[in-house]
Amino acid sequence: MEVKRNGSRPSGQGPQENFTGDVRIDPIIQAPDPARLSCVLVTFEPGSRSAWHWHPLGQTLFVTQGCGWVQSEDGPKVEIHSGDVVWCPPNERHWHGATSTTGMSHIAIQEALDGKVVEWQEKVSDEQYQAPLGKK
Repeated sequence: MEVKRNGSRPSGQGPQENFTGDVRIDPIIQAPDPARLSCVLVTFEPGSRSAWHWHPLGQTLFVTQGCGWVQSEDGPKVEIHSGDVVWCPPNERHWHGATSTTGMSHIAIQEALDGKVVEWQEKVSDEQYQAPLGKK
């Protein structure tokens, strides 16, 4: 058993090539082989978001605070709130982030396939980000 003490691992900044705006990433777990699990707490400031991306084995998002938006390619933009859980199926292209006025934090849980947990693509345009919400 291994205990990671609070404050023993530094926060990181979301890389500019994968995020728009101010995004902080706090590690939760990167399980050692043969496990494939990784988990991070991601905090988006208002207006911040991920780029389009997909996960080879899918991703679960657990919203811990605030209000955000999530969208799959060709699907409606949906508002998400504290306590909501989002499942993104394997290889489903999507993005997620804060609303334009409210920050949002979520725990992102995913598994690696052949050492890879995510495939990053182009950034979400301002037009895509500001599009109206779809029906739930």
